[in-house]
Order: sequence, then C-alpha cells, then structure tokens
Amino acid sequence: MRNSHIEVMPIAGALGAEIGGVDVAQDLDDAVIGDIRQALLDYGVIFFRDQTLDVARHKAFTRRFGEIFVHPNYKGVSADPEIVDIKREPGDKKIVGEDWHTDTTMSAEPPMGAILYAIEVPPYGGDTMFANQYLAYDTLSDGLKRTLDGMRAVHSDRMVAGPQAGMNAQRSTKVREDADWRETISVHPVVRTHPETGRKLLFVNRSYTVGFEGWTEAESKPLLDYLLEHGHRPELTCRFRWANGSIAFWDNRCTKHLAVHDAGPFRRIMRRTQICGDAVA
Repeated sequence: MRNSHIEVMPIAGALGAEIGGVDVAQDLDDAVIGDIRQALLDYGVIFFRDQTLDVARHKAFTRRFGEIFVHPNYKGVSADPEIVDIKREPGDKKIVGEDWHTDTTMSAEPPMGAILYAIEVPPYGGDTMFANQYLAYDTLSDGLKRTLDGMRAVHSDRMVAGPQAGMNAQRSTKVREDADWRETISVHPVVRTHPETGRKLLFVNRSYTVGFEGWTEAESKPLLDYLLEHGHRPELTCRFRWANGSIAFWDNRCTKHLAVHDAGPFRRIMRRTQICGDAVA
C-alpha cells in the first residue's frame, strides 16, 4: 500500500536512487520518514516522481528532516524567505548552479540538504548531475590524503552574489546585489567527517572555495583545481532527467551537484527548500 513502505531503486553505481511507493505531500509516519532519511544517507541523493507539492506541503515535508535554512543571498529577493524559486528563461546567459558546487558553504553551518521540486521543465535538457564526495576522498592517493589531513579551506560567496558577481544581468533568478550586501567567509576542513555516517569526504567546491587557509589564492590554485576536477570524475557521478512533479533531495554534506545549462528555447521553473545543518567537522 502506498506510504506504508518505500521502494528504493538505485540509478547509478556511484550514488543516487529513485524512491517509489510514497506520496510526500501526505502526513507520513515516523517510520517512513526514517526510511527516507536512511536512503538519503545510503545513496547521497534520492529522487521522487509524480509528486504534487504546493508551497505549504513542500515546507512541511522539509521540516520532517530539520529546520528550514533561509538563504542569506536570496533574503529580500524571494517573496517567501524559506523558498528559493529557481527560474530559467530562454535567452538567459547564466543559470543557478551551473558550476559544480555544494550549497552555501560560505556559511559557518552549511545546509545539511536541499529539496528541489520541478514545476515546469523542458521536454529535454536541464538535467542535474550529482557527484559522490565520499568516493572523491576514497580514490585519492594515500600520500595526498596525508597532505590534506588537517588542512582547511576558505569559502566565500563573492563569486555567486553581490554587485561584483554581476549575476542578475545574466539570468532570471535574482540574487542580492544591493549596496548593503557583504561577503560572508567561513573556513572549513578540506576533509570533512559526515556527522551521521562517520565517513570522510572531500569538502571543496567550485562556487565557494577560494583557497586554503594560510596560503595565497595563487598558491592554492593548482592543488585546489586538481581536487575540484577529481571530485566530479564521471565514475563518481549520476545524472537525473527531470519531469514535472519530480523531486531531488540531496545530502549537501557529501555530494556536489551541477545544473546542466542546455535547455535552449525552453523555460525551467523549480522550487527549492534547504535544511539547516551543523558546523563542519
């Protein structure tokens, strides 16, 4: 019977699974929520098909996994601070998330996850890719693992928000570019230990990581570029093709993702919530 148990169907060798047998708009019992959370921990990102979520139910489902994270760079831009509406219109030169990234890592406590719901998607194009950062760490050499042990990286939002980033002139989804905007910077371990699984993972990303603590950005660039490229080698990834009513729910602590900018003449309308996380350890 629908909602009594979930079906888990892996979609790739590295990460990702589709979840069947559940209507997330309903008031699910704790056991089903526990099964969904376990699938998230097991597969890094999980997907649901044929869901119908208004804003209230979207937020209610999100809160079953934690408090809603209010994104500081969309505050005052989105009508509802707990929701980020992600819009892509034909002719947009840029889109949200077109570089490999982990969400909002300039925060002292980055979100633990995000739930993205498809409202209007193209007939083709506009897929999202995900990369497993446990495997990114596991496949490093022992020597490089020793080098990274204890290193910390500087994360900033200056590349994705603020007047210097110039995003709003190039895309339909707007971000804070006002004169009161100020750069947010946090320093996190390069190798993170997941707070629930206890596994080590690589925790750097293209959109927010600008260098290593105590190093100049020029000194950081060769090693950082290597780690960033290594973290999304094809065998570490999965790719999700959207349909209206689909959901992607990713563990932001152990994955990176990228929105493929290939939707051509089509609109793409999505709605996202984020879930509060913990300090990076």
